[in-house]
Amino acid sequence: MALVVPLRVLRPRETDVRAVASPPYDVLSCDEAVKMASGNPLSFLRVEKSEIDLSSGIDMTDDRVFQTARDNLQRLMDQGVLIQEEVPRFYIYSQQMNDYVQYGITAGISVAEYEAGRIKKHEQTRPDKETERTRHIAAVHAQTGLVFVIYRSLPAIDDMVAMTVRERPIYDFTADDGIIHRVWALYEDRDIAFLQEAFAKIETLYIADGHHRAAAAAAVCGIKKQQNPAGRGDEPYHFIMATLFPDNQLRILDYNRVARHLNALTQDEFLNKIKVKFHVTPDFTQRKPTRMHTFGMYFEGRWFRLEAKKETVAVDDPVSRLDVAILQDHLLEPVLGIRDPRTDAGIDFVGGVRGMDELERMVDSGDYALAFSLYPTTLTQLMDVADAGRMMPPKSTWFEPKLRSGIFVHRID
Repeated sequence: MALVVPLRVLRPRETDVRAVASPPYDVLSCDEAVKMASGNPLSFLRVEKSEIDLSSGIDMTDDRVFQTARDNLQRLMDQGVLIQEEVPRFYIYSQQMNDYVQYGITAGISVAEYEAGRIKKHEQTRPDKETERTRHIAAVHAQTGLVFVIYRSLPAIDDMVAMTVRERPIYDFTADDGIIHRVWALYEDRDIAFLQEAFAKIETLYIADGHHRAAAAAAVCGIKKQQNPAGRGDEPYHFIMATLFPDNQLRILDYNRVARHLNALTQDEFLNKIKVKFHVTPDFTQRKPTRMHTFGMYFEGRWFRLEAKKETVAVDDPVSRLDVAILQDHLLEPVLGIRDPRTDAGIDFVGGVRGMDELERMVDSGDYALAFSLYPTTLTQLMDVADAGRMMPPKSTWFEPKLRSGIFVHRID
């Protein structure tokens, strides 16, 4: 039984939403954020990545970073750019990339259910990043970014969304990257009650993206409960702002790898070593694998097809049978010496939206020795890992298009 509630959000005026809405804080470097927000005082990056308004190189743990975020949010409120909804509502939030459209429901999910494990995760959080987001939420007294959540589709919810999106949206804008964002608000009490009752029939929610945001929101809730021991349990800080998508609406893109070196191996030594665990075929003109347990490898100006040998795949283990795990456990670590992909400088990750040409470009530049194209992790695999209480390897999933920050702000006081 999923507790999903409408939220009384802060949101931009319709005339300002395009200027305000920004990519999530964790997909941009500081330099990229500075460039994107340049000349735009309304950019929500000034709240989500407030260091861009401070001196270059400032320590991210400096109190001024969080004070600036709070000041910038307050400024947007004082200027009337962000307005407070009078009552809690659900919102339908869609993103369109070319011909692909995904529809989610923006709402609050329960911290108590998150802590009880009924809202499942598949990614290990980093303590430093979790602490940074916790301080950010506590400083601005608000959750400023959306958690990306998946649920197993329910026809009743699908039908409600389909009916709602026939109406005129409250927002309809195209971002600089060409993604079209639309939002519809549910105003009728009966529609809100219907959705809450429908979600109550869903046993499990899954965090797809935003694990640090969710963990930080839960941490702040714990602090607030200590400060307010007589609380009712339904205060705003008891809920995490999220957009919930049915599994039939989503796709996961490939998350590819580029390696900087051959671990001091010659070309022949390298190829001979990988042939122990993989069938290797040259001249792979497709470049991109079309099924699980196969990989593309760009090396020395040529594409190779790698297929994991039968004995390489641990079919009974939901983590070990993932393609990202097969590549890591049987090639990247034993052959290239890349033990921890979270911290090893010898590897980088490339979202599938950038395409195969980008992999070739990165290797041909001389900065990298070889690239690997992967078959995308499936939603079923993600949910299987989460249901087993396991964690996926780093950089297993790439979701596109991304949810924008600044369209919704959940104040927790």
